[in-house]
Amino acid sequence: MKHPDDDKELFNWLEAEMTADEIHVVDNGRDLEALRDLDSRVVDLDKARSARSESADPSTRPGSDPSADSGAGGSGAESGDPTARVIVDQPTPTATATGPGYLGRLLGAQRRAVVPAWLRSKAELRTAAAWVARHYAHSVGYHALRSPVYAARLTLQAPTGAARFVGGTVRWVADREGEPVRLAAVRREDAAEYLKLSRQRDGRVRLRTLVAVLGMFVGLGSALALYVLAPDWLQAVSVGTVVMALGFAGRRADAPVIQRAVELPKAVKLTSDIVLRALGALGIPAINQAQGKGRDGFEFTAPITRDGPGWRAEGNLPYGVTVTDVIERRDRLASGLRRPLGCVWPEAVPNEHTGHLVLWVGDQDMSRAKQPTWPLLKSGSVDLFKPVAYGTDQRGRWVEATLMYIAGVIGAIPRMGKTFLLRLLLLIAALDPRAELHTYDMKGTGDLDPVGDAVSHRHAAGDDDESITYCLNDFRALREELRRRTKVIRSLPRDVCPESKVTSQLADKRSLGLHPIVIGVDECQVLFEHPEHAKEFEEIATDLVKRGPATGIVLLLATQRPDAKALPTGISANASARWCLKVMGQLENDMVLGTSAYKRGVRATMFAWGDKGIHYFVGEGSDARIVRSVYVDGQGADAIGARARRLREEAGTLSGHALGEAPEPVTSAYDLLRDILAVVPADEPKAWSETVAARLAELRPEVYDGWDPEGLAAALKPHGVTTIQVGRRVKGKVVNRRGIDRSHITTAIAERDGKRDAG
Repeated sequence: MKHPDDDKELFNWLEAEMTADEIHVVDNGRDLEALRDLDSRVVDLDKARSARSESADPSTRPGSDPSADSGAGGSGAESGDPTARVIVDQPTPTATATGPGYLGRLLGAQRRAVVPAWLRSKAELRTAAAWVARHYAHSVGYHALRSPVYAARLTLQAPTGAARFVGGTVRWVADREGEPVRLAAVRREDAAEYLKLSRQRDGRVRLRTLVAVLGMFVGLGSALALYVLAPDWLQAVSVGTVVMALGFAGRRADAPVIQRAVELPKAVKLTSDIVLRALGALGIPAINQAQGKGRDGFEFTAPITRDGPGWRAEGNLPYGVTVTDVIERRDRLASGLRRPLGCVWPEAVPNEHTGHLVLWVGDQDMSRAKQPTWPLLKSGSVDLFKPVAYGTDQRGRWVEATLMYIAGVIGAIPRMGKTFLLRLLLLIAALDPRAELHTYDMKGTGDLDPVGDAVSHRHAAGDDDESITYCLNDFRALREELRRRTKVIRSLPRDVCPESKVTSQLADKRSLGLHPIVIGVDECQVLFEHPEHAKEFEEIATDLVKRGPATGIVLLLATQRPDAKALPTGISANASARWCLKVMGQLENDMVLGTSAYKRGVRATMFAWGDKGIHYFVGEGSDARIVRSVYVDGQGADAIGARARRLREEAGTLSGHALGEAPEPVTSAYDLLRDILAVVPADEPKAWSETVAARLAELRPEVYDGWDPEGLAAALKPHGVTTIQVGRRVKGKVVNRRGIDRSHITTAIAERDGKRDAG
């Protein structure tokens, strides 16, 4: 009996062969020549089924040689014909489901929110409601103030309106609108049509005259009744209404009586045609080729929707085209959309393929759009261990940053808002009364004075020798504080400090001295390029970046020269928070945002010169985001600084520079290289790092206690000394560990002293 699937299966074989030019399939042991012959002869289904059942045994396959020594010529499939196609994909019956089933696809489906985002967020709902209220309140107030002007204009235009009304009424009664048709009949000398039109006109005139006469008597009678019987207020309203109506009728088209209270934005609705037109103008070959063949060149995966103060389009670019390719041509994309550059923001989607594009087109330029009022501008305090809003994204939503457990780098070219952003972060830190601030304005213009003079424990401005020495002594003291904190944390019980790091609860306990310390340095390249103290600044800063976050110490560095000298790699590679405003090249971009950020499409080079304060923010465990920081001017910064000072006075935490106290002299200055020579004798050319660290701790316990091989290697790196593999025989076996070569230390000392003498 014939199986019902036999005909269908054979049909699938034939279909696979006919489409072999487009789909390459694997024959899985079937005879290719037999398949090709099926096109040219009548097929016996019984024989075909028999051949399929026998093909399960390779030795009985048609065309195969059952002998063990069969050669290449024993099979048509193995004939070695160079023109034979190699089929690489197995034919899949059309009736067989491929990939996950329907339920599987449902499980993996992304459900769109039933309630829109702006309705789920109380903050966005309040913002939208407040905007609508302000809009209509403004419109009502605008027109109410100008209502006397409107009334005067209408009164002056009333005679013209009356004349137009009388003239229009006369033309209507006389049926002037039909006159051109009657004149045309006269020109054609069509007597019958003219007589017909004349009779029609006479009838209209009689009827309209009657209506006009009745209306005139009714109007005059009503006016007389109002004059005799109506109260004064009703007479005034009636006369005013008539005058206003006649004035409105007498208005000129080019001089409207009522002007607009609000100029609506000129942004048009984003449509698929506009998006496709813009993408086609980018000059990307794959998109142009697709559109040249009548296809779209972009696959929309979701409807174009309203998203905040703008429109959102989402979809897949052609194969081989990445979102980075579009970001590189953002200026062309803006031209194709006919929108300002600051309104157009193409971006990639995390956890999606690199060709999945999200295009957000705002109604207004991001740099000019009005930001919501910053919650901390007038009141409030901060807990540095919790996220704090400091800026808004393209859609006007607040973006938060947590200033604890991080080290931060801010980079930009001059005049793009780098210093203002650093000052904003320091103002946020100042609003936590527990925080101890150390602020250094190496530019020397006083931009950080609203923070430094009001609340900072240590503060200096300028790059003179006095400021550099002040800063160096403070950095040395901070290194000692770092080591003290590590000992305190290590000594705490596990139930009090379970994660071996400072928490908000520990920061509240003044007896432990684990309050937050925030260090902000503007133009940090002044420190790291100093001719005498650069190595020590780099050594201490690297240690603070690596070990400081867990102990409650935060280092924020800002520079307008984000290169390897201004930002040593040991610092830039370990900073967990990065703010990058406009930069000029790939190297500077990756120095601030991290290696390969430029290749991933995170490019601060795309910001325009007018995008002050707009930057990429990398932190908070998420992908790079475009943020516009809150703008706080000098007066606003002074007010926030004064409020932060009052919080510290109430909490009793004001100290140091803010109280006029001079720093205590640092007596723990040391020379690491010479100390190593002191503990590693000349007859010991090489030593393990752990041995050197232990000996250093014995030499200066107040300095080196707690050092480990990694800390020693980090401290030696700024001096140009690297650790090596050192072998020692232990119990008959050679053990290799990281260590130092004493000759490298002596060489580094000689080079350093030689440079100092030359200087």
